[in-house]
Amino acid sequence: MYEIISLNDQGQGITYIDNKITFVDKVVVGDIVELVIVKEYKKYNIAKVTKFVNKSKSRVDAFCPFYDECGGCQLQNLSYDDAINYKKKKLENILKKFANLDKDIEVIKSDNISYRNKVTLRIIDKKIGFYKYNSNDLVEINKCLIANSVINDFISILKEFNINNGEVIIRSNYNNELLINIISKDKITIPKYDLKIVGILQNNKIIYGEDHFMELINNKFFEVSYDSFFQINRDITSKIFDYIRDNILKKKNVLDLYCGVGTLGINVADISNKVYGIECVENAVLNSIKNSKINKVNNTKYMLGFADKIIDKIDDNIDVIIIDPPRSGLTNKEIEVIKNMNVEQIIYVSCDPITLSRDLKLLNDKYEVKTIKGFDMFLYTYHCESITILERK
Repeated sequence: MYEIISLNDQGQGITYIDNKITFVDKVVVGDIVELVIVKEYKKYNIAKVTKFVNKSKSRVDAFCPFYDECGGCQLQNLSYDDAINYKKKKLENILKKFANLDKDIEVIKSDNISYRNKVTLRIIDKKIGFYKYNSNDLVEINKCLIANSVINDFISILKEFNINNGEVIIRSNYNNELLINIISKDKITIPKYDLKIVGILQNNKIIYGEDHFMELINNKFFEVSYDSFFQINRDITSKIFDYIRDNILKKKNVLDLYCGVGTLGINVADISNKVYGIECVENAVLNSIKNSKINKVNNTKYMLGFADKIIDKIDDNIDVIIIDPPRSGLTNKEIEVIKNMNVEQIIYVSCDPITLSRDLKLLNDKYEVKTIKGFDMFLYTYHCESITILERK
């Protein structure tokens, strides 16, 4: 018998077998379990539960029927408050360990459990589902309880498209409209449906309707193309909008790095002098230009390319940088460019506290961390979204 003594950064339980650290899925702190080792490495083991001898008082029943097999959610066996506390401690511990920052970090809750406005389903031999965690084994599903309800309405008719193998990316918006991209070599059938489908693409080419739709956040409209980045949780995105507006320096020149479809820059355009955006996805840049017009914003300018290669083309002084990079964080070249710009304020939106910590440490000689706040963008998963406000020393 083994006791789960803590959770690691991926939400796995930690115990020891013969003094060797062992990671276990789908457990909580305080569980007493019998285990079998499924993979043994030099420094650690991976094990799975064969029997719960005594379940922890903090354990709750997962609300999803596919939780035990699906790799999407790791923390459904915790109450929402306990999941938020896990993320708070995770952020605090990682930032202290890797960036030497000792902060009490608040994590803002999401108001909606069915939060995902985008899912990617795999189809293998006509079976529809998600992969198991760290596996290519398919878990067949007929709904995803953390997805918007209209996405589940589409999943219920997906078999009628006669897709044998491939993947389907389903996006939904504020108006319960759908945008579908099917990646498959199969000849598909479009069935009759009673859903608001704006467009269907196959292998990135339109076969019905449009390749984009409109999204609404905090009374601002955004055109979103099928391949453009957009945050998956509208409720938390709204709160992020508000937080950035409340904390950004006013009437300054702003650079929005990794600007996507222009959301964060347009959000602050009316309280800024000028807003520049840089993005490497062409459709996203086109979306950004159009979104400025839609929202009657005339002080924005967007550029297509990678930041470290085209940032010098901005013939203006930049006072504030908003950064929302991918999970890999900033490149060394981007860090160097940002430091050379000598801006007054950096607002760093991060979805990975480890790469955030690395970047903050590299910026530390010129910038001081003023505040860090967590936002629960990805409910019931181990992922942590955060916003760090830095000021020039």
